[in-house]
Amino acid sequence: MDLITLIVITIIVFIIAFAAFRLFDVKKKKKKLELERSARILPLYKKAEAAAGLTAEDVLPFAKNLLTRYDTFLYLKELEELHLFPEAYLTLIKGAESSLAQWLEFPTELDACPDEIEHIKRVTIDFDGRNNFIHYEVFKYCVNPPHWAAKNGWMLGVVGPFFDDSKPYDFPGATFSRVNSTIDKVTPEEEAKWVHENIGMRR
Repeated sequence: MDLITLIVITIIVFIIAFAAFRLFDVKKKKKKLELERSARILPLYKKAEAAAGLTAEDVLPFAKNLLTRYDTFLYLKELEELHLFPEAYLTLIKGAESSLAQWLEFPTELDACPDEIEHIKRVTIDFDGRNNFIHYEVFKYCVNPPHWAAKNGWMLGVVGPFFDDSKPYDFPGATFSRVNSTIDKVTPEEEAKWVHENIGMRR
């Protein structure tokens, strides 16, 4: 075996080993994140099982929190106790905001919850050219140092698609963000169109 062949084989083995390690590491972090998400609303489980039961006052802090809002809604829906969910957070925008925050927290994405997040606008797209409209909610978000993406400033995130009859906390199948899509480089309309064509239309 000549030296060049040996070098090529070594490089290939290294790439395969690195890919396998990365896959294992991502799966491990994802599992950990899922456990953390369940643990975040554990106090609600305990309150629901207690004799006094859940109250709207118990629910409010979890509805306010970006990372527990979505799961809190789903849990109350399962309990048939949605009357306890605060009306101020019972909107499509608030649900989309929480969905984006949870998506960004994944290790393969931002790997963090945004420190700030704001809804910019709704972008409507005629997806078949026949006046059948779908909607994407576009947000801007940022993270503080020492996070690696802090230098990007305000980045764009897109949640959808939604329809005219979509309800708060309906599952958005095309939640996505490209961290290099910053508000000084890409318009909300351009980013929503990219997500629609590259994520939404492929699902």
